[in-house]
Amino acid sequence: MKNFLRTELFRFGEQGNITVSSLFYILISGTIIWLIYKWVKKIARLSVKSGKLDSGREFAITRITKYILILLFIVITLIAFHVNWTGFLALTPLLLGVGLGLQQVANDLVSGLILLIEPTIRVNDVVEIDGVVAKVNLIGLRTSKVITRDGIAMIIPNHKLVSEKLINWSTSDSITRFKISVGVAYGSNVELVKKILEEMAWKHPQVITNPAPQIFFKDFGDSSLDFELVFWSNQLFPIDRVQSDLRYQIEEAFRLNNITIPFPQRDLHIIQGDLPASN
Repeated sequence: MKNFLRTELFRFGEQGNITVSSLFYILISGTIIWLIYKWVKKIARLSVKSGKLDSGREFAITRITKYILILLFIVITLIAFHVNWTGFLALTPLLLGVGLGLQQVANDLVSGLILLIEPTIRVNDVVEIDGVVAKVNLIGLRTSKVITRDGIAMIIPNHKLVSEKLINWSTSDSITRFKISVGVAYGSNVELVKKILEEMAWKHPQVITNPAPQIFFKDFGDSSLDFELVFWSNQLFPIDRVQSDLRYQIEEAFRLNNITIPFPQRDLHIIQGDLPASN
């Protein structure tokens, strides 16, 4: 049996060789590593169900575990094949040269690890990148995928998420402050306008009532009295729909109460008489 396990199946280089025992060693190690990964994934999933973890942290833990176990399996495989490590050391200058030529790729890889380790950005977070609001769908080792409100998938290099300016709406409190601006015609009953705006905000099911919505008389505009409805909501990603619903309700309520939303107007004064002669 020992002679069978030591049977050499393939040889490469001076020291590298594959035997039957090497294959068994790799098979057993791979099975154990796979079982460890499945166990970690199951524990993370149960932690999410129990409320100890959120889905973003679950993704980060399972992804980091996967990378570590893959690296461990590669090392075990090289050891099982009796690979000459001196040869790898001799390739160090070449690998450094390749690394210098692929600095951006290396930057993205390091940024990917930072995103997985640090809790600044996680899967399902709502972020704003270059004025585009999107939800993080996947954090990869080199790139990440976000989904915009239009359902468009954007692939973003990880270094942009780490080093460039980015707003993460999900890192603050579970509720966020939003506003709607509206103007009414001069002569309107401002107390009635305030009452209507408050009622519309309180009636909407996606508007948080604690803290309560607030109404501000912002300014005397060129052709309107300018008001601002400030409210809080936990609907970060679909907030456009919430704001649209409120505008529909406000317009209908204004119409029923004979409150006019004016359009910009300009008074033109026409002076009659002869124009001065040009030289």
